[in-house]
Amino acid sequence: MKINFQNKTIILILLFVFQLSFSQVKKDETIGTETVNVVKPYSPTVSDAFKVKESPSLDDTGNQPKETIKYSILSVPVASTFTPSKGKAEGVEKSKKERLFNNYATVGVGNYSTLNAELFVNQDLGNNDYVAGMFRHHSSQGGIKDVELNDEFYDTALNVGYGVNSRDITWNVDLGYQNQIYNWYGLPVDFGATIPDQRFDLVNGINPNHSYNTITFGGNVEFTESIVNKIGAKFTHFSDNSSSSENRFYVKPTFKVDVMDQAISTNVIVDHVSGSFENNYAHDNIEPVKYSFTNVGIEPTFVIHENDWTLELGAGLFYSADSENSGNKFYVYPKVNASYKLVGDLMIFYTGVNGSINQNSYADLVTENPFLSPTLNIRPTNNQYTVFAGLKGKLANNVNYNLTGSYLNEKDKALFKANDYTEDIINENYAYGNSFGVVYEDIRTFRFYGELKADFSQNVTFGINGTFNSYNTDNGVEAWNLPTMKLSSTLDVNITKQWYAGLNVFYVGERKDMQSNLNLGAIAEPITLKSYFDANAHLGYKYSERLTFFLKLNNIGNQAYEKWLNYPVQGFQVLGGANYKFDF
Repeated sequence: MKINFQNKTIILILLFVFQLSFSQVKKDETIGTETVNVVKPYSPTVSDAFKVKESPSLDDTGNQPKETIKYSILSVPVASTFTPSKGKAEGVEKSKKERLFNNYATVGVGNYSTLNAELFVNQDLGNNDYVAGMFRHHSSQGGIKDVELNDEFYDTALNVGYGVNSRDITWNVDLGYQNQIYNWYGLPVDFGATIPDQRFDLVNGINPNHSYNTITFGGNVEFTESIVNKIGAKFTHFSDNSSSSENRFYVKPTFKVDVMDQAISTNVIVDHVSGSFENNYAHDNIEPVKYSFTNVGIEPTFVIHENDWTLELGAGLFYSADSENSGNKFYVYPKVNASYKLVGDLMIFYTGVNGSINQNSYADLVTENPFLSPTLNIRPTNNQYTVFAGLKGKLANNVNYNLTGSYLNEKDKALFKANDYTEDIINENYAYGNSFGVVYEDIRTFRFYGELKADFSQNVTFGINGTFNSYNTDNGVEAWNLPTMKLSSTLDVNITKQWYAGLNVFYVGERKDMQSNLNLGAIAEPITLKSYFDANAHLGYKYSERLTFFLKLNNIGNQAYEKWLNYPVQGFQVLGGANYKFDF
């Protein structure tokens, strides 16, 4: 049913009238009075609460025993469509790897008309074999101040080799030739006649030139799995322009066998040298000098590793045969070495005692002193024992040190001593006190060696070392030409990627020598050679990965010191050149 607007209005009016009438009635009602008597004040109380007992009693009579539940897991493979996104490594700047070349050529020229050249080539013939060759030349036209004789020198060498590297065996052979030309230019101060014209004629009559020729052939073999671990062999033929000749053959196989889980290494050594000189350094000068020695030895050793200990135990047994003098000897040498890590790699203590027989040869002596006369007496040196002890380790991750004290007892040690001046040896250009001979002495040496190496960074390296010696000989004989002190230091710096530089300084202490003028009949007295200090520097520029330019400065102090008696060295030297790397 619908109610229209007029009906709604009538209803609202009626409700309003009814409400008004009801309000008028309430307004006319009167409120009466009533008296209330208060007997006492109100005192509220709290009723005691019902407390639950702390340990309620339980009636377990109705509890049922626990059921044993058996269950099993049914593995259902769930296919996953989730594919993780691949992580991307953060990019790192990589330095460009320096390319390595198989071959190089070096050429340098300097004052004193110095020429220095090298050429090295290496070519792989297949997967395992290769061929290599090297050419070296170093020469100077001389010009040392106040030297009256020719002081030029030449040193030229050529070597070729062939090798094979395989899984089971590695071997190589090489053939070499070397030619050296020197001059006996070290005349004594009191040489010759006192009259200038006579002295001039005498000097002009000396031809100080002498030369050496060396032919070598040798090789090495290494086995991966064999009782014979490796074999090294070398043959050397050495001669000079005074008809001197020497042959030397050396072979050293090494064997390794396991005995009761201990590897025993054994070296077998055969060392033979023989040669002759046409003359001897005496007044008659016509008696030839011949020598022939064969040393055969065996050196078994084994090593024990126990925690921080490493111990090597062994011995050397040698038989030396002197064919020319029918003198044969048998030698026994100790070979004991031990090391102990006191503080890890920071401090390692090591000690030992070793001995050996050292074969002297004309070729080896010339390598150390090229101004020898072709009149030498050659024989081996018996190093009875060398006792040593030291500490080595690290002061920091980039600083290494090594300290060693040792005592050496050597019999027949070869020493260089200046030859006397005499004109009785007719037509011999080395007989004017301008050459050296070899003498043999029994020497006991106390030695201390110290070394420090530091890599301050990848671009700066530094090293310094020193050797201090105290010599004792029989009958008050001097340790001829042996220095009591040697110091050396090096510094190498990579300035930039292209520039690099280095410095090398060394100091050699005083040495003793002796020389007499037999023509004057004077009594010879020992001569003290002054100590000397030398500094050398180099600077290089890498123009490219193939081409590098360099500059070398030697004897920067321009000192005319004498390495050998009456033999001053070249003064300040400058050498500049380039090095080129290449591949075929």
